[in-house]
Amino acid sequence: MEYVYSAMVLHAAKKPVTEENITNVLKAAGVEADATRVKALTASLEGVDIDEAIATAVAVPAAAAAGPASAAGPADKKEEKEEKKEEKVSEEEAAAGLSALFG
Repeated sequence: MEYVYSAMVLHAAKKPVTEENITNVLKAAGVEADATRVKALTASLEGVDIDEAIATAVAVPAAAAAGPASAAGPADKKEEKEEKKEEKVSEEEAAAGLSALFG
């Protein structure tokens, strides 16, 4: 993860995201840079609009997180309360309901 963060720091500082710069950022942070991972990162970022990627990445999880959180919220509690109300029907009420069936 620190490799991606180093690329983001360089981008935010308006510096080129190169192998040398990523390695320098990692060393400054006290991380021993793996040359293979640095090369893989720079290769994967080649031709990528980082600003657009960040905007897209931020928008997707926010929308996805909003869906399940709201679905599991108050609606479930309301259904539980309605089920409890139905269980509390007295025997007299039940008998009255049955007598309506038979006239």
